[in-house]
Amino acid sequence: MESVFIVSSTDKARQVLMELVRLSGMQAPATAACGSDARRMLLENSYDLVIINAPLSDEFGHELAIMAAEQSGCGVLLVVKAEIEDEISQKVEDAGVFVVGKPINRQFFFQSVKLVNAARRRMQGLQKENTGLKSKIEEIRMVDRAKCLLIQYQNLTEPQAHRFIEKQAMDRRLTRLDVARQILTTYEE
Repeated sequence: MESVFIVSSTDKARQVLMELVRLSGMQAPATAACGSDARRMLLENSYDLVIINAPLSDEFGHELAIMAAEQSGCGVLLVVKAEIEDEISQKVEDAGVFVVGKPINRQFFFQSVKLVNAARRRMQGLQKENTGLKSKIEEIRMVDRAKCLLIQYQNLTEPQAHRFIEKQAMDRRLTRLDVARQILTTYEE
């Protein structure tokens, strides 16, 4: 993990979390003392890990944790009193927020950070795959629309239209998507 953001209303807890982050081998974290400052910083900057020590001075912190996890794609650790750990975990787990009880066990904190990092990397891989699949689907749709136009205006069969697009792409050293776009531009105007 490269960038860490700690949100804690108390200086003592912030110092403890900063030391744990340093011992984890991560760079010096950015910090905020309240939820409103944290929201502003989350909008302005990108972080790999956000650690929220609840409660905060202006809110509890679970809404901030959910917002950070859903909008930024970063890993989020929410530190709460052990007595309410299960209750808070139920509220935030659907957003992918990890909950750690206080007092913080150093070894458990390090393991939690590793789990959050692994989950974040997996999520980024899935998002990248999803983006690739969406672009592939869009390409297929455009090529199919172009085939329909060739069938309609050139009286080709579907296999002939498919072959025409493939041949144009090879002959002109273009992608099938570029050929489809040119066909769409030609016949849809």
